[in-house]
Amino acid sequence: MMGGRALLLLLVSALLVQIRASDPLLYESFDEDFEGRWVVSKKDEYQGVWKRAKSDGHEDYGLLVSEKARKYAIIKELEEPVTLKDGTVVLQFEVRLQNGLECGGAYIKYIRPQEAGWDAKEFDNETPYTIMFGPDKCGSTNKVHFILKHKNPKTGKYVEHHLKFPPSVPYDKLSHVYTAIMKPDNEVRILIDGEEKKKANFLSADDFEPALIPSKTIPDPDDKKPEDWDERAKIPDPNAVKPDDWDEDAPMEIEDVEATKPEGWLDDEPEEIDDPEASKPEDWDDEEDGEWEAPKIDNPKCEEAPGCGEWKRPMKQNPAYKGKWHAPLIDNPNYKGIWKPQEIPNPEYFELDKPDFDPIAAVGIEIWTMQDGILFDNILIADDEKVATFILEKTWKPKYEVEKEKEKAEEAAAAADGLSEFQVILSSGCLQSLLLLISLLDCVSILSLT
Repeated sequence: MMGGRALLLLLVSALLVQIRASDPLLYESFDEDFEGRWVVSKKDEYQGVWKRAKSDGHEDYGLLVSEKARKYAIIKELEEPVTLKDGTVVLQFEVRLQNGLECGGAYIKYIRPQEAGWDAKEFDNETPYTIMFGPDKCGSTNKVHFILKHKNPKTGKYVEHHLKFPPSVPYDKLSHVYTAIMKPDNEVRILIDGEEKKKANFLSADDFEPALIPSKTIPDPDDKKPEDWDERAKIPDPNAVKPDDWDEDAPMEIEDVEATKPEGWLDDEPEEIDDPEASKPEDWDDEEDGEWEAPKIDNPKCEEAPGCGEWKRPMKQNPAYKGKWHAPLIDNPNYKGIWKPQEIPNPEYFELDKPDFDPIAAVGIEIWTMQDGILFDNILIADDEKVATFILEKTWKPKYEVEKEKEKAEEAAAAADGLSEFQVILSSGCLQSLLLLISLLDCVSILSLT
């Protein structure tokens, strides 16, 4: 019978043969040590240690974020830059948040070609990228980023364009696959575990913020509001006069003269009395602690009477109260509307039929996370959706099914433990107390009905 390791090697070999036949532009499975192929940033702020490690419960390896509360940066330069301007391009990778994700990112940056002399060891958060894609969660942020950096041909400046309303990050500790499919018709689709979660168009202002194509006009920054411009739609009526009978000094509330003191009111009894059961502590020192006074308690005589102490008539709303008089509002004859600066042609406006993507020259992971246990695996760039689907089916899906079954078993065990605890309570002396409580509740219900 074939051993488990031999079977795994056979499966991996068959997978690699299939992948090579499909000719992916990049495929990283971390089946081999990443050192020598990936470059760890030497910048001082990146103290996090990357490790090649097995996914919990599997024989499959990935790239592991091994420490909490650290910055991490690692990059792999491609042999040839990947162009994004022609045909379909698929970006796909697998992430498992083995210890959850309370605050941190697990995204990948697809780096554009750098200036001559650039060293991969200098990779950091300032390194220019073409696309940033993947999960990010912290506080109110919970999204699968898709950010495109696009060069404005008029200004030469790069602008970050964020996908609007991106999907949320799955809230569990299982393996998940994130896929971005970019089509030549400007469509981009975001999939999680092979299921489409978002479809957008690069050139649609409804899908990206800010829009890839700037507006044709902008408010004139030099335009100023005229001093006589009146934005008030309503104004106080200048001809209105306060009525003679309008009393601005009348109080809002007045004493209710028709109220009478309730029978049995105890005028001479205070609402609180000294606690008759209180006694001065033996260690009380009048010179140091001052004269001892008994604590106050509610006067028990007042509980049986309508009230105690000096009786005062209650207050009621004053029917003559009108408050401060204001002239009624009328339409403003000089109203010109809310002033806005005039529109002028936008010097940064341009037109294009499709985004002018920069090529991808490297793949980098640059994150700051509070969690450890983040495992990256099966990083892919391909020009065929079938390749991405094949890898998902052969690498991620079997692991996910095992993890899902384990999760269900753990949930069932937890539910069984809760039931066992309840059974222990029933079989212990607590059962009599529980039955007595139920009997008392029944008695209360019966009395409330009679």
